[in-house]
Amino acid sequence: MRNIPASNESKILRELLAKIRHEKKIQQSELAKRINKPQSFVSKYETGERRLEFIEVMKICFALEVMPELFIKEYLKIFLLLEAIV
Repeated sequence: MRNIPASNESKILRELLAKIRHEKKIQQSELAKRINKPQSFVSKYETGERRLEFIEVMKICFALEVMPELFIKEYLKIFLLLEAIV
């Protein structure tokens, strides 16, 4: 098994969360309200300025009305596809 750099793993996470937010037509400010954080929190994790803890990812999933297990499944699908390419 090959290793994907940790920065790429974080990028997959960030981009997947942002993709779901966009698909659901939820603005950063609305998501921030749902998770009781400032809008800058969402902006910073989406741009990679800030890393997310596991519990934060779970809260974001619930706020986006996505079951965490489905989110993880989608993350793994992308991760494993990229790992096969690297």
